[in-house]
Amino acid sequence: MTIQIPADALTEFCAEIFARVGCRSEEARRVSASLVDANLTGHDSHGVIRAPRYIDWVRAGDLIPNQSIERLVDTPVIGVLDGRFGFGQTMAPMAVDIGVEKAKATGLSAISLRNSGHVGRVGEWAERAAAAGLISIHFVNAAGSILVAPFGGLDRRLSTAPFCAGIPREGAAPVVLDFATSLVAEGKVNVASHGGKPLPADALIGPEGALSGDPALLYGPLNSDGPRDHSRGAGAIRAFGEHKGSGLALICELIGGSLTGNGATGPDRRFSNGMFSFYVDPRQVDPSHVFDADMTRYLDWFRRAKAIPGKAVMTPGEPERAERAKRMATGVPLPSEAWASIVAAARSVGVNRDLSF
Repeated sequence: MTIQIPADALTEFCAEIFARVGCRSEEARRVSASLVDANLTGHDSHGVIRAPRYIDWVRAGDLIPNQSIERLVDTPVIGVLDGRFGFGQTMAPMAVDIGVEKAKATGLSAISLRNSGHVGRVGEWAERAAAAGLISIHFVNAAGSILVAPFGGLDRRLSTAPFCAGIPREGAAPVVLDFATSLVAEGKVNVASHGGKPLPADALIGPEGALSGDPALLYGPLNSDGPRDHSRGAGAIRAFGEHKGSGLALICELIGGSLTGNGATGPDRRFSNGMFSFYVDPRQVDPSHVFDADMTRYLDWFRRAKAIPGKAVMTPGEPERAERAKRMATGVPLPSEAWASIVAAARSVGVNRDLSF
């Protein structure tokens, strides 16, 4: 069973949850709005289903409310930032804004962020840069999160290691490419484990090499509203695209993890996201002013490719915009089991008001 929850009501409910675990009202609202925004774009893996896990991290001391970012290196072009294990929805937009400011002054900037809490849907930060008129490229890793088997292997060695790029357009929505380098994001396994969209039958791989779409392979035995702990499972998520996804994941670990100082993932590590980002001001790179017109020409031609029956040719970012329009009208769909887990987490921090749909 799936329930539909209006986005505004869901945002208010989740903001109350985060306020109860110690976030100031501005941060509670920011974290909640970011999670709901992920749901609105169709990325339920990075949406409100994350709330119970965030609560667990705060209780364990692994995620600290109301942190401020620390600038370790601050040159006209380079910023090296430490998130001090604060909420990623606070640290990531601050990092983006610093990168945007530097790139507008110099044409190009590179920002290294380490020790951030979960940054959520990385595409949100590319959209933020694009709204300021800048191209951005992001390499992300998750220290302490070991979920993905490398190509040719059975043992977990990688985080889901997202990659993202965003390109602004004049008078039009940006092109935003955002994906985990695993065949599915871990959050999608979480959603499936709570009665949401099933996984592809080959998304996971068992310790003997058998492919599966059963979330229990990653989490171990499941109960309806309990937390998901991937350390209890015997299997791994597969990298997408065989050697290509595995190779890109490795690069994200090395650049988003090793280079930032966050550290490439490994066992017995505190969870944190590292994100290394480039920002480019196209107005300074394109003195002939051909970029946007040529991009428009090419995107129009790209979309006019003959479509496979039942499919549509779309550019990155278009599916998310279409889903947002739909869900703003109809509400955020949540499997009842997933909603029960969120309500249980809310009750555990003292949010007891009724929210029935």
